[in-house]
Amino acid sequence: MQREKFASRLGFILISAGCAIGLGNVYRFPIITGAYGGGLFVLIYIAFLILLGIPVMTMELANGRASQRSIASSYDVLEKKGQKWHWMKYAAIAGNYLLMMFYVVIAGWLVIYFGKYVTGSIMEFKTAEELGALFGGGVIGNVGLQLIATYFVIIACFLVCSLGLQKGVEKVTKVMMVALLLLMIVLAGYCCTLDGAGEGLKFYLIPNADNIKDAGLLTVISAAMGQAFFTLSLGIGSVAIFGSYISKERSLLGESIIITGLDTFVALCSGLIVFPACFTFNNGVTADASTVGASFLFTTLSSIFNNMPGGRVIGILFFLFMIFAAVSTVIAVFENIVSFWLELTKLNRKTISYINIAMLLVLCLPALLGNNVLDFITLGGKAMMDIEDYTVSNILLPVGSLVYVLFCTTRYGWGWDNYMNEVNTGSGLKVPAWLKVYMKYILPLIIIAVLIMSVF
Repeated sequence: MQREKFASRLGFILISAGCAIGLGNVYRFPIITGAYGGGLFVLIYIAFLILLGIPVMTMELANGRASQRSIASSYDVLEKKGQKWHWMKYAAIAGNYLLMMFYVVIAGWLVIYFGKYVTGSIMEFKTAEELGALFGGGVIGNVGLQLIATYFVIIACFLVCSLGLQKGVEKVTKVMMVALLLLMIVLAGYCCTLDGAGEGLKFYLIPNADNIKDAGLLTVISAAMGQAFFTLSLGIGSVAIFGSYISKERSLLGESIIITGLDTFVALCSGLIVFPACFTFNNGVTADASTVGASFLFTTLSSIFNNMPGGRVIGILFFLFMIFAAVSTVIAVFENIVSFWLELTKLNRKTISYINIAMLLVLCLPALLGNNVLDFITLGGKAMMDIEDYTVSNILLPVGSLVYVLFCTTRYGWGWDNYMNEVNTGSGLKVPAWLKVYMKYILPLIIIAVLIMSVF
């Protein structure tokens, strides 16, 4: 069967960026930046994106483009006879499903809150405490409402994938990504005109060592390293699949830099919304390390919107932008799942999509019910959603990235020469040969450090 290709380079860039741009950098980035010192954290974060994120992304894309396969069979194509690198595909496939099992539930929450701002029903709740009660009882505790919103996300996104790469995934994601970027610029522009914007931007953009004294420099470096690593969702083939859909006209370093740049732009714009608002309407309070979670979005930020002039409109636009960010990731990962099935079975896209709709409608239930009727089921104090998130983010992503790096740089895998030939094929920026020592010996150590810090 002829493998589908993107209709344009812009489609590849926007969809790959859409996969990377998700809830981790549109809500977690500004929150964790507030918790760990503002401008100095941002500087360290960007440094680790360059040192860690971009190199691993080039390897994922090279693996996908050289094999013309998803991670379900790319290692099988590229590894030497008798090697066992293809065992990683089982963890990667499981990782994509695990990610979606809780991600679609959070996307459903965003749909619910968008509806609440559209109808105006949320505007009567002014304090974070009142909104916390609403989130706990009216959303988390309302199983029927969560089911409707979550199932809507699953069905709509798989139906987009069923239409094909160009007619479905590329066409829809292009529109959403352009809308997302425009919404962010409008919201950031508005928030930068607020009374407390100056102080908020000073905290956010100007490095100040005094701001990290409470957390400690090593803790801040650790948090920045982890955020830089996890924001791009590298390691489980979510980006590699899009490498398999592109031609060899462009080298992959430049494409990786553009994708990472878009991801970072969205994260930075999120901060331009959050910090001026917090310093104007929340007495400069952003977050501490214990509040880096989804509840901050639905309580503290919502209370800020509900107390600011034009807050209902801001809330509508903000949650619409959040939906676009979440759904672009869902569609990208669903496309990866569809590709698994296309390569491993003889079924067509539509049949695969319908099967996976039925599967995800069931697989999302532990995360959806784990915060209400199944809240007695915990592991290490974590609810089902947190267990799934922890397994993907703290274990599978770093392990998968480490495997990609070792596979692309050692003679026991695909090898440095094959990687260099693929990554540098086409016009554009090239990976210099002198980076071999860093990428073969130092980069794996950084990833191992991330893995150890993530687990322990």
